[in-house]
Amino acid sequence: MKIDEARGDFKKVKKLLSNARTIAIVGLSENWARPSNFAAKYMQNHGYKIVPVNPGYTEILGEKCYTSLREIPFEIDIVDCFRKVEEIPAILEETSAIKAKCLWMQLGIIDLVSAQKAVDLGIEVIVDRCVKIEHARLFGGLNYCGVNTRVVSSKRHQSP
Repeated sequence: MKIDEARGDFKKVKKLLSNARTIAIVGLSENWARPSNFAAKYMQNHGYKIVPVNPGYTEILGEKCYTSLREIPFEIDIVDCFRKVEEIPAILEETSAIKAKCLWMQLGIIDLVSAQKAVDLGIEVIVDRCVKIEHARLFGGLNYCGVNTRVVSSKRHQSP
């Protein structure tokens, strides 16, 4: 599998985020300053059920925290990974065991071998992308940080 294919295209990412309702975040931190917490809070505020997976906590963002994916007693659409690349094969194994629809590796997490295995198992895969950034880009959430252009473009807006 090549990196561009593993990152997913516009249509694939939009379809995944449109159809998903539950996101298990492996490595979610209770610390509000951590990227995992910011992304989770954003997605929670946009209607997604966030399922924290971190053995160090009992609750994060008002949701029960699980020590592993296998403990979650309900269906998961996306497994979002905020863990080191070395941990991805084990996370893929759990993702497959719970029959999650998608394995999503955050920015900087690129494991093309696990990505290919996920595809071979019938699991959608996205690598090296942030679920929060992609949602904001595709569904108009850029105003969350004070930017409300309502347009995703590389061109600067010209004042009249």
